[in-house]
Amino acid sequence: MSEQRERLSALGIKAAEAPSPAPAAARATKGPSKAQAAFQRGLAALTQWVEREGADRPVPRGHSEEIAVDGEAEPVAVKLGVWISNTKSRTDRLDADQLAALAALGMDWAA
Repeated sequence: MSEQRERLSALGIKAAEAPSPAPAAARATKGPSKAQAAFQRGLAALTQWVEREGADRPVPRGHSEEIAVDGEAEPVAVKLGVWISNTKSRTDRLDADQLAALAALGMDWAA
C-alpha cells in the first residue's frame, strides 16, 4: 500500500523492485481464461464427435474424446459426456456466441 511505502521510505528503506501490474492488466495479456480454454476444448471434442457420429446420436455420459490441442505433443482426453452435462446445466452462464456454436452442432437445448 502507498502508506506503507511512504513509512518505509521515511525510514530509509527503498523498494527492491517496481510494484507488479494490476491483476486485470496481467490477465489481458495472457489470453483466454481457463474457463474459456476449457469451453473451446469441449467444443472441439463435440465437433469431432458430431463429425464422426452425427448430431442425432447422444453422447454417453462416460465418453471421453481425444483431441489435438495447440502446444501439446500428445492428444488431450476431454470427458465429453460430463462436459455436455455440465454445460447444459449452466446455459445461463454462456454468452451468445457459445450458445450459437453449440446450437450449430445440433444441441437443441442451446437454441
